Amino acid sequence: MSLITVALRESGEEMGHGEARERKQLCARRSCGRGAPFVFVAVLLALALTGLVRPSPMLAAEPLQRLEIVSANGPHVFEVELARSPAEREKGLMFRRYMPKNRGMLFDFNPPEPATMWMENTYIPLDMLFIRADGTVARIESNTEPLSRRVIAAGEPVLGVLELNGGVCDELGIKAGDRVFHPMFKAR
Repeated sequence: MSLITVALRESGEEMGHGEARERKQLCARRSCGRGAPFVFVAVLLALALTGLVRPSPMLAAEPLQRLEIVSANGPHVFEVELARSPAEREKGLMFRRYMPKNRGMLFDFNPPEPATMWMENTYIPLDMLFIRADGTVARIESNTEPLSRRVIAAGEPVLGVLELNGGVCDELGIKAGDRVFHPMFKAR
């Protein structure tokens, strides 16, 4: 029983036809408000179970892949994310403020092309390794400047670009001509 009904009964007044209708409408609005979140969640759950709603591909991260670089002083193993689609390549490592030392991002430009990169909206310095289709490093751009719009060109057609934390190549002795091993590259 609502407070309005109780107050009217206690005062001795009878509820008229219009008042009864208002009370029913008020109660209907209140019950709709309480059940709406439940109904919304139930509908989303039903759609998800039937497969009509799928998570966004940007949210469903691909597992990290193993990549090895063999330099003059031995092998160096990294766990990399892949950027294959134009949207993934465009976003790259933008907006990230940290990346573990043994991680990186591998950009797939299949078929090989004279790739160009930049650092817009990228907050961490990077080493960019431009990699030929056979897995050899064509060139390295070390310690790129965060947030720069300067275009960094491969200088020749490459199949991939590997971005690592800035300074890693110098620290590990990775140089142009070293070999990258990953399923994307085929030894020729």
